Amino acid sequence: MKNVSENTLLWQPNKKSIDDTNITKFIKFINKEFTTSLSNYSDLYNWSVTDIEKFWEATWKYSGIIHSVGYDSVLDERKMPGAKWFEGAKLNFAENLLRHRDDTIAIISYREDNPTIQLSYKELYSLVATCAAGLKKLGVTKGDRIAGFVTNIPETLIAMLATTSLGAIWSSCSPDFGLQGVLDRFNQINPKILFAIESYQYNRKLIDCRKKIEQIADKIPAIERVIKIPHFDDFSSQNRNELTDDKYIYFNELRRYDETEISFKQLPFNHPVYIMYSSGTTGLPKCMVHGAGGILLQHYKEHVFHTNLTKGDVISYFTTCGWMMWNWLVSSLQVGASIFMFDGSPAYPDLEILWKQIEEENITIFGTSPKFLSTCQNAAIIPKDKFNLTSLKVILSTGSPLSDQNFNWVYKNVKEDVQLSSISGGTDIVSCFMLGNPILPVYSGEIQCRGLGMKVEAFDADGKPLYNKKGELVCTEPFPAMPVYFWNDKNNEKYLKAYFLGFEGVWTHGDYIKITRTGGVIVYGRSDATLNPGGVRIGTAEIYRIIESMEEIKDSVVVGQKKNNDIKVILFIVVKDDVVWTDELIKKIKKNIRTNATRRHVPSDIYQVKDIPHTISGKKVEIAVTKIINGEPVENRDALANPDSLDQFLKFSTQQN
Repeated sequence: MKNVSENTLLWQPNKKSIDDTNITKFIKFINKEFTTSLSNYSDLYNWSVTDIEKFWEATWKYSGIIHSVGYDSVLDERKMPGAKWFEGAKLNFAENLLRHRDDTIAIISYREDNPTIQLSYKELYSLVATCAAGLKKLGVTKGDRIAGFVTNIPETLIAMLATTSLGAIWSSCSPDFGLQGVLDRFNQINPKILFAIESYQYNRKLIDCRKKIEQIADKIPAIERVIKIPHFDDFSSQNRNELTDDKYIYFNELRRYDETEISFKQLPFNHPVYIMYSSGTTGLPKCMVHGAGGILLQHYKEHVFHTNLTKGDVISYFTTCGWMMWNWLVSSLQVGASIFMFDGSPAYPDLEILWKQIEEENITIFGTSPKFLSTCQNAAIIPKDKFNLTSLKVILSTGSPLSDQNFNWVYKNVKEDVQLSSISGGTDIVSCFMLGNPILPVYSGEIQCRGLGMKVEAFDADGKPLYNKKGELVCTEPFPAMPVYFWNDKNNEKYLKAYFLGFEGVWTHGDYIKITRTGGVIVYGRSDATLNPGGVRIGTAEIYRIIESMEEIKDSVVVGQKKNNDIKVILFIVVKDDVVWTDELIKKIKKNIRTNATRRHVPSDIYQVKDIPHTISGKKVEIAVTKIINGEPVENRDALANPDSLDQFLKFSTQQN
């Protein structure tokens, strides 16, 4: 991606809009509270990563975070890992998301070929109260894991809030995952309860999940109850029957109680609230445990300061419940905004459906991906000519870097006066390192700024900071949204290996970035073996576990090739000696991957090769193959047991095609 930031200004906020932003009000609050004289974002950012204890204390106070016991200290020691935040404080995650109990719309739920549902904050609180009472009746207590095999619908949000109100831990994945992908995740955390959607619709097709639900319940012995969610419910009825002893019950059966108040379990700041999953690059997905307080403060900061979210806004993000953006989206409740939950295909009945919803539901903040924007561009859609987009103030995009074409298309075809915010972070922190800013300009190809309180730098191989040069994304100071630990990780071995092997005491994220002269950030993609086609992170190990169980396959390597600002997934296969390479075998491989993982895991191309490169210790060398097919040199061939095997990949290089 070329750097055009210095000469392509696309959007500039005016003085009045800057003065009215939450972040400007926050600067005034800090100046008064801490007797500082901050005047702009650069001042604020530098203060936030220098006086980090004061910054997070200011965020705590400004957010009005609900707590029953105050903190003894903001940060015990500046170190990574091991920093302890807000020791002594007690709070509840769900209580903060349900702080608004008025008639403001909390949820607008859109589903393919079904009526749109709206729930007020008052109604949402009531539904969570009854669901929590039902879970409590089933024996759910602090620390229990509750799993969701669910789509982006109100029942999922209600279940999560009920779970966390009791101090239990929520973990979810999307039903488009194959059976093995679900088991690889949930089997590690031993959930007591499984919430599961019986069927859902995608691109007009109705997908029946009942058989898969039974298989999940049968193969995970820890599951005591399965709460089935029907295809559609408008919440107009309530089951009054006693809860049965059956293993399978319906969501409505949890709502039989006339509970009007929720007894929110008061817990330490870092009490686990979510278990998220890595993509499984080197084995089973890692189970990342995130604390309630850190997520509340981090998401508040990103929503209120960086996105300028207010109680009058309607915010949407096209996401599944297997992606961290769902968790990010629902935290908007603590601000009192309305969440637009979209469940279905963004191309059904046509590619205009999301733009249409912006008009119909007065969406002010619209979250999407570069792939969707590129698809609309290729289809010659011009949203501004067909829809009234007056309400739209911010467009968010994540998953992969926005190209210059994406930037220019939005400002030409969507809206001139809109803040286009490319944002980047990860499941690892359920938030962002770099993101948007309502008081800064938008330059083509750049993320507007580094996030407050996130001391992000680009390091060279020797751990020295780089400016206006490509380097390794690192964070050199602790922040509250770091995972509190990994599940079943003895002595924090997986945790340390995931982030702290590169540079001692420094978080190494696995992306290449450049911090520009304007203070913006350009992201170049992954520096490790994680694939990212269309903005969806895919672990190579998830593919290996499927194909290498096939009797025809001897060895394989799957890598990503850069193409049109996206990633094209390519799978190289070594077949067994008595196997003939045919089109039928390729079809079989694709079908197995699609069935046991998801359609997104299916490679664009599959090729036969004679040998797969391995290290002397026997590990596949994905990064070397990735470099070759992207036309980059491989420096350290000596670490390979079979370095000559790399030569066969030269014909697949972008330089040869």
